[in-house]
Amino acid sequence: MAKKPTILILGATGFTGKLISHYLAGHRDGALFNLALGARSKARLDAVVAALDIGTSVELHVVDTTQEEQLEAILAKKEVTVVINTVGPFYLWGTPVVKACVKHGVHYVDLTGEPHWVKRIITTYHYAASKTGAIIIPASGLDSMPADLVPYIACKTLRSHNSDQHVGIDTSLSAYSIRGGFSGGTINTGITMLEQVQKEELRVAGLDYSLSPCVGKPPPRRPLIYRLFVPDIRKTIIGATYFMAHPDRSVVQRSWGLLELEAAENKSQIHYGPAFQYDEFMVTGGTVRAVILTVGMAIGLGAMLVAPLRWLIKKVLPKSGDGPSESVRNNGYLKITNITTAVPSSGASPLQVKTVLTGKGDPGYKLTSVLISEAALALALNDRNALPAIGRRGGVLTPATALGDVLIDRLTASGQVTISSEIISVRSPEGKKTV
Repeated sequence: MAKKPTILILGATGFTGKLISHYLAGHRDGALFNLALGARSKARLDAVVAALDIGTSVELHVVDTTQEEQLEAILAKKEVTVVINTVGPFYLWGTPVVKACVKHGVHYVDLTGEPHWVKRIITTYHYAASKTGAIIIPASGLDSMPADLVPYIACKTLRSHNSDQHVGIDTSLSAYSIRGGFSGGTINTGITMLEQVQKEELRVAGLDYSLSPCVGKPPPRRPLIYRLFVPDIRKTIIGATYFMAHPDRSVVQRSWGLLELEAAENKSQIHYGPAFQYDEFMVTGGTVRAVILTVGMAIGLGAMLVAPLRWLIKKVLPKSGDGPSESVRNNGYLKITNITTAVPSSGASPLQVKTVLTGKGDPGYKLTSVLISEAALALALNDRNALPAIGRRGGVLTPATALGDVLIDRLTASGQVTISSEIISVRSPEGKKTV
């Protein structure tokens, strides 16, 4: 009998780590894999196991993720298939874990929303991972899996409508509607970024296509007020700048670059084309609220640049490791409405695709635990040959390029995520597709 794969959760005693542990401990495919939990405190690990009521069926590792020798002692045994890393800020604590995973060919997913750190591990470990076969997928939670998957799904919908030729994408715009709690970890990461990351490193990571292997079309200037017209319901969605838009765009642009290279080198038909531009915004419901939110966010970011105000922010806002109540987690939701417009062909109106992704539960916590867990399970349980060609080769990749349809199928099968995608602007009535 083949040995079951093992999924190791690092940071299992933290707020999000506990949610991931709970989700995987009760997973419908639980009989197909072994679960291992890692954290610095044995007592806290024992408490998590007791709360999950899973007895001795889970392996426990006392490990400090900054200590390479401790990571080596675990991963060198070749018993762990996938590592889920929840220990952030990743700029401070994540690199040793990636290094060990790459060295031993262990797959890896995390929850980072730090483009400067992702750029660093791409530069350092992408080639090495492709040689050891390790599939490294940072940003596999709310940041930035949904953003990354939506243009990929829209591209496939366009492809299904025009199977005889490639249809490039012109623009892809996502409207985020979110209800959920605020993350202390996100605040702490932002403060760490300002206090410890070199300004030049932040500047370079802040450029468009900073994570992409090639440079695409410059994006248009971001507006104060976003508007997304949805043709099939004749409605305009209004919103403001989404505070995680840059990390999300960076991941989407990396997917674009990887897919364009794959098309150029191996004639893949699933790619977005040279005209592709992606952006996203937060739904506000009105122009006044959009202006208030955008201006308020600018003031908040400005305040974080001032050391005394950063100190005050750290005192009054949620701390890293804190999270919303169970009621907030259960009653939250995510809804992304995306309109992707194809490059127009001669003499014809451009095709448009409407893609809607919805998720149950607080997006930053409950839903994120589903997203990253299903990514880990896709790596642990699915045959490698079922992955996209880019994923099969390994490297520092993105959710869409590494896992593609395998991940989409797992998310929809979870019952926590629904996805629909259809042609909504076309001369004939055909072309509707649900994913």
